[in-house]
Amino acid sequence: MTIYSQTEQLNVLGERLESCCTDPMTGFYRTGCCEVGGDDVGVHAVCVVLTKDFLEYSKSVGNDLSTPMPQYGFAGLQPGDQWCLCAPRWHEAFEAGMAPQVKLASTHLAALEFCSLGDLRQHALDA
Repeated sequence: MTIYSQTEQLNVLGERLESCCTDPMTGFYRTGCCEVGGDDVGVHAVCVVLTKDFLEYSKSVGNDLSTPMPQYGFAGLQPGDQWCLCAPRWHEAFEAGMAPQVKLASTHLAALEFCSLGDLRQHALDA
């Protein structure tokens, strides 16, 4: 896996990474951006718009994003929320036919280590 510095934050289009969402605050570093650094082993690189189907799928494979966990300050996610999703999880959902839509301008270049640009473009809101 490539290690990215906090200053080298490019999207899959080779441009400056744009914000994904600040309500709810997303990103591994909770900056609103899908920034990737050496301590982000999950590679939270793909900016997605969540759907009911994806949230149910994710829960069924062991990644429950919809149940609130107040002990961690996590209110739970709802359909329509934007979120920095782990690139391997997005690819897994893609292969299962359950991938949510993607904001390419807000998806980190590191996602391409797990997902093809063509696959991401098929689900892009901003293609």
